[in-house]
Amino acid sequence: MMKNIRPEALADNPFKMIGKDWMLVTACTKREDEDGKIITGRPNTMTASWGGVGILWNKPVATIYIRPTRYTKEIIDQTDTFSLSVLSEKFKNALDYCGCHSGRDGDKFRPAKLDVEYMNGTPWIKQARLVLFCRKLYAQELNPFSFTDEHICDQNYRKNDFHTMYIGEITKVIADTK
Repeated sequence: MMKNIRPEALADNPFKMIGKDWMLVTACTKREDEDGKIITGRPNTMTASWGGVGILWNKPVATIYIRPTRYTKEIIDQTDTFSLSVLSEKFKNALDYCGCHSGRDGDKFRPAKLDVEYMNGTPWIKQARLVLFCRKLYAQELNPFSFTDEHICDQNYRKNDFHTMYIGEITKVIADTK
């Protein structure tokens, strides 16, 4: 059963949660119909192992980084919310699948055996043990001339496919209470 918690009550180590456990970045486009009802588009998710959590602009925030070739980037650029779902170790195959296949080619959820739920129009992964719901505050492509350690740039951006950094305000956190 999922329970609301405050962002500052997170017990997870962010280095383990993001760098080792990984997470799924999930989003979908939204539009409002003539009656003001939110209509959601097709959701997509991608595996991420780069990011962070902290405080910025006096708000709890999560930072994610997405390459320009990723379909999820196109979707996040069109919407103002996304979720970060952390799954248990038993879902490592699903995380691998979502990191190696594109949503452009079809639905990733069924082959990965993952279910999508929605919270106020924002998709999230039902099998998650922890979900951060985020409202996009800032987006900027990493600048190759801003690296102070050229080795990092050379090692990670041989194709000049610089990530876009997204900073999202953490608006809600739900965690498995088991």
